[in-house]
Amino acid sequence: MLTQDQLSRFRSLLQEQHKELADRLQENDHYQLGLAAFKESLSELSNYDNHPADHGTETFERGKDLALNEHTEEELLDMVRALERIDSGKYGMCEVCGKDIPLERLEALPTATRCIEHAVEVFIPQERPVEEDVLYPPFGNSREEGEDIVHYDAEDSWQDVARYGTSETPSDFYDPSKFSYSEMFIDSDDPVGYVEDIEGFIITDIYGKNVDVSTDHALHEQYETRLDEENEKDGLL
Repeated sequence: MLTQDQLSRFRSLLQEQHKELADRLQENDHYQLGLAAFKESLSELSNYDNHPADHGTETFERGKDLALNEHTEEELLDMVRALERIDSGKYGMCEVCGKDIPLERLEALPTATRCIEHAVEVFIPQERPVEEDVLYPPFGNSREEGEDIVHYDAEDSWQDVARYGTSETPSDFYDPSKFSYSEMFIDSDDPVGYVEDIEGFIITDIYGKNVDVSTDHALHEQYETRLDEENEKDGLL
């Protein structure tokens, strides 16, 4: 159980935080959501513009303001509820099991109403948008789709372009076995400009005669490592 001195300290702390947060919300006019028209927050005479992308950016920022305002107001309500629990003698007790909430938890989160065992878990959904079930890469309509072809096709052209960046970000990919952002694109491990690994570093003339070796040592070492692994697997080493 909390002592009267501890309860008094938490009451003062909650009141101080509530006043500070309420004043800040009033100063920024609830993140400027008090403005009647959208154009007022943009300082524009009209919503029509030669650059609609500018309004798209402002619409996105407006959405963030709404989320921040909602989060701030919820924080204020949590502080009010905590003060009410102090008045009713229930502060510091878990609302689920009735056990005392550790002092360390209350000091870190004065508005806590549950012990750590019954704290509300943060749920991060792993579901992807339903549209992805019917959407395909831009090369999906190729008549050679699904075939193992060796010439430069639409898929190869997309991979070359995607190396310079797409609208997707690292958060759009999920593959715990990959450690590089560049490795997460579709078939990113496909060879470019050659079919067999050895063709990636062996230089031939127009007659097919090996005349030199490329300076791509990494590709050469990768080929040698893979060859050694295959030979070891076959019992040749």
